Order: sequence, then structure tokens, then C-alpha cells
Amino acid sequence: MTTLVLLINLGTPDAPTTKSVRKYLAEFLSDPRVVELPKLIWLPILHGIILNTRPKKSAKLYQKIWTAEGSPLMVNTKKIAEKLNQTSSRHRLDFAMRYGSSSIASVLKKHQGVEEIVVLPLYPQYASSATGSSLEAVMQEIKSWRHIPNIKLISNYHDHPLYIEALAKSILTHWQQHGQAQKLVLSYHGIPQRSVDLGDPYFEQCQKTTQLLTEKLGLAENQYQMVFQSRFGAAKWLQPYCSEMLTQLPKQGIKDINIICPGFSSDCLETLEEIAIQNREIFLAAGGENYRYIPCLNDSQEQIHLLLDLIKCAN
Repeated sequence: MTTLVLLINLGTPDAPTTKSVRKYLAEFLSDPRVVELPKLIWLPILHGIILNTRPKKSAKLYQKIWTAEGSPLMVNTKKIAEKLNQTSSRHRLDFAMRYGSSSIASVLKKHQGVEEIVVLPLYPQYASSATGSSLEAVMQEIKSWRHIPNIKLISNYHDHPLYIEALAKSILTHWQQHGQAQKLVLSYHGIPQRSVDLGDPYFEQCQKTTQLLTEKLGLAENQYQMVFQSRFGAAKWLQPYCSEMLTQLPKQGIKDINIICPGFSSDCLETLEEIAIQNREIFLAAGGENYRYIPCLNDSQEQIHLLLDLIKCAN
């Protein structure tokens, strides 16, 4: 049986320009799983207001973290795929982005004829707007194929022992090099509270990851804080909000923190700019003194080991 393992990440603009960001955001924010509002209400807002204001601002943020190789998310995802291909030749392995270049549709077209597809979204915790949307895009593409392959979805790995071990090792290594801060802040990407109310297991899975990781590190309850970042729009999102918590911690005497983003498999705009730059400024302006960001797992040996195990267990 010919099996394709398809890694999926969120996506990125092709360049840190207003034009490129507008094209990317138009696709991303048009996804009904990302913004769960009636199209008649949302699309006029998106095309009449947001796409005329947000792209220029976002382009400036992308410019801060863009590398000579390109977008960090694309670069990191490529490296992960390359290392997996070097380590295992048992299956075909490729990667795709849910939005933007290297789209799911374009990548799957190269692999028509495979008998099985293992879909591995690089999101440890399941959310309809991320994992659910990725699977929907896969199904949308293959429904026209003459031979519909078997589909296996790795919907999450929020409590996988190797995932917890990999996170713990990255934190302990950072502490060995820089010292342990007063508090460890675990920042997950936020989603609307309504999504959880409708059945997304995301919040519960974030809680479980936090519990397992902090137990692995031997942290007391007052030594860590779970928060949610990247809020968009006026609706209520999962709380506590990261930026608000960072303004409160110095008032509580917590002026030395480490922050990590366990819900991101690879560094991207939300980690390198929002967390490592913007939120650092917020914390220091509020009276904080030391703020150190712990990078994502990216293409580390521990991440590769984890993904290989996930793939193995799916077969």
C-alpha cells in the first residue's frame, strides 16, 4: 500500500508586503471555520474594512521576523519535513499549508494515486478552526479523485508522552543556560469562547498539556500561569488573556518570567513577533525586569522523534 504522510501547518504570506499579506488574510479570514459568522454579515466587514486596514499593519510585523530564507513558519516546516524524510523512507512524506503557497490542494495533486493518506496537522491541541479546517480541505480536494484513498487523521497529540518530554527538555535546557525565572507562562493561541461552548475540546486539551508539563517539571501552582494570546475582534475569547496577565504580574511581585508557546509546533509571527517582541514590551513597561522567550520545538531532535512516533502509531 502506498501511503502519503501529509504534514499540515497554518500558512504564511509569500512576502512581508501589504499586497502579499492582503492575499493571505483574504483566504485565511474567509474560512468559515476560522470566523464563524454568517457570510452576509462577515464578508462585507472583511472586504470593506479589515482587508483595507490590517494588511499594512501586519506586513510591518512580518518584516520584523522575516529571514533571508523567507517566512520562519515556512522555513521551519520545510526543515521538519526534510528531517523526517531523511530519517524514514517507509512512506511518502510531504508538507502543505492550509492557506497561502504550498496549498493542500496543490500538494495533494502531486500524490494522486496513493492508497492511503495520514493527515498530520502540526497542532498539538485540536481546534475546529485549525485541525478541523485542515481535514476539511483535504477531503475537499480528494473528493474528485477516481480512487478515494483511506484517510487517517492524527487529530491531536496534546498528551503524548514524547510531546510532553520534548517541551520539558526544551524548558530545562533553557533554565540550565539562563536560570529559572520566578514564573513560567504557558501561552496558547486563543479561540473564541463560543467555539468551546459549541464543542471544541481545545481548552480542555490545553489544560491537560499544562497539567502534564508542569507536573513533569515539578512546578508548584504558583510557579506557572496558563494564558491565551492572539485575540481577534470584540467577541469573548478564552481567558486569561496573555497581554493582560503580563501587565498584572509585576504588580504581584513577579518581575522575572519565562514564556513558552506549547500550542505552536514551530516559530512563526505569533511567537517571534507577538510573544517575543510585543508582549516583552508590555511586560517591561508594566514594571517587569526579565522576560525570556523559550522557542518552539521547531526541527529539534525531540520534535522529529515525536512526529515519527505519531506516524508509526497511525499505521
